[in-house]
Amino acid sequence: MKKSLFVAAVAALALVACDKKAAEDTVNSADSAVSANVDSLNTTIDSTKAQVDSTTAKVGDAVEKTATDVKEGAKDAVKDAAGAVKEGAAKVEEAAKK
Repeated sequence: MKKSLFVAAVAALALVACDKKAAEDTVNSADSAVSANVDSLNTTIDSTKAQVDSTTAKVGDAVEKTATDVKEGAKDAVKDAAGAVKEGAAKVEEAAKK
């Protein structure tokens, strides 16, 4: 009977040891998969940051160009208005002389 109990105990230990190894392998596989997913997400985040930076630069350039265009247009409009005022003043002076 002692011999049977001893054999049963060794068999139980062998089964537990095998299951423990399988569980460790499963955990290691899961860890590897999680690490790969985290690395992939970090790469995607870095790529998205680069795209946002690029888009921000393009928008900034467009705003700057638009501001320059508006400034130039305003200068031209002021010059045209000043010329029209001078012409009108000259006509009023002429009319006042008559």
